[in-house]
Amino acid sequence: MQARRSHSRVTTDAPTRAELLPFVCAAARVADHGALRPWRLIELRGSSRERLGAAFVEASGLTGADAVKLAGKPLRAPLLLAIVARRVPSDKVATWEQDATAAGVAHLLSLLLTDAGWGVMWRTGSHTRSRPVRELHDLAETEDLLGWLYVGGVPEGCRPGVRLPIEPNDHLSALP
Repeated sequence: MQARRSHSRVTTDAPTRAELLPFVCAAARVADHGALRPWRLIELRGSSRERLGAAFVEASGLTGADAVKLAGKPLRAPLLLAIVARRVPSDKVATWEQDATAAGVAHLLSLLLTDAGWGVMWRTGSHTRSRPVRELHDLAETEDLLGWLYVGGVPEGCRPGVRLPIEPNDHLSALP
């Protein structure tokens, strides 16, 4: 975990669906009050990434060169994994807690993919919850996108990420 970093640039290599499945099983071990499994993942490969770019453009209203640039953003990785928070009716588990579980799955999945040697970056953006993007992902009323994990190969010669160390006492307190 100390070596985790976001890879904004990746190669055209990507894990296969068969390679992803064990990672999804492992990520499902995230803390999940009530075992509701309030999440799902959607693979975007090939032309589905182009359709996502078109949905971004539709949501933005951009034209010309700006629209072309925006449409190309989902093409920055060969595999995108949409993270969907899927709210389950519950008297015991609040919506925010279900969203936290879905976010936990995304983070665990990014750690598992990183540990397996893949480059990963969790991307969001202003169009994540737009109507065209929601429709493309066929989201139900009880679902929201939390973004996409952009996944690909780590470029040769890629340097390790730099993150300044924290002072743990600044982030850990105790009740008297």
